[in-house]
Amino acid sequence: MPDNESSSLNKLVHDARGPLNRISMNAELIKMVLENDMPKEKGIEALNKIIAACQDCSATLQAISKSADV
Repeated sequence: MPDNESSSLNKLVHDARGPLNRISMNAELIKMVLENDMPKEKGIEALNKIIAACQDCSATLQAISKSADV
C-alpha cells in the first residue's frame, strides 16, 4: 500500500475513534445517572449523543470501506 493510501486509511481510522470515545464517555454518564438517581434528562441527553456518535462512526466506516474499494 503506497504511503498516501496508508496515511488516508490511518486518518479515517483515527476519525472513527472520536465517535467511539464519545459513545464510551456518554455510556459512563448514563451509568452514573442510573446509579445516582440523577435527572432523567441527563440520561436522555447522553443517549442522544450516543446515537449521533454511532451515526458519525457509521459514516466514517463507510468512507473506510469506499477507500478500500479503490
